Amino acid sequence: MITVIAAIAKNNALGKDNDLIWHLPADLKRFKKVTTGHYILMGRNTFESIGKPLPNRTTIIITRNKNYFKDGCLIASSLEAAIELAKEEEEIFIIGGAQIYKETIAKNLADKLDITLVHNEFDADVFFPEIAPNVWKEVVREDFIADEKNKYDYSFVSYKKI
Repeated sequence: MITVIAAIAKNNALGKDNDLIWHLPADLKRFKKVTTGHYILMGRNTFESIGKPLPNRTTIIITRNKNYFKDGCLIASSLEAAIELAKEEEEIFIIGGAQIYKETIAKNLADKLDITLVHNEFDADVFFPEIAPNVWKEVVREDFIADEKNKYDYSFVSYKKI
């Protein structure tokens, strides 16, 4: 199973200047819980914004740079090559960035979307693709209101391919 996992705003904003726009500890905690023990696939820019392999996960970095190397990570030259490296895994997580999300959805490679929807609009320079209702069906939703740790209302929403 290939799962796209992302935190997006109401206007599909993902980030700006290769960084997250908001800080939601609940989302980070959930991301860690859901992805720990699995393969995580990401583009080079996303990896560099994180800065290091995430603990207890196998990191695959997608880059066209044939000389790119990062200790503790696997490198793939394409999204398909990255998926091939993780083919024995029960669930693979695509964690970004925008270009990788767009390619995964355009090529119809994902089975599931695991979305944290931040109930606000933000100025951004990268956006998540539209979630087409004729392709994706919402199957689970948990709604939360802002609190002292999480500045914005948010929802955890899971979609399955129709």
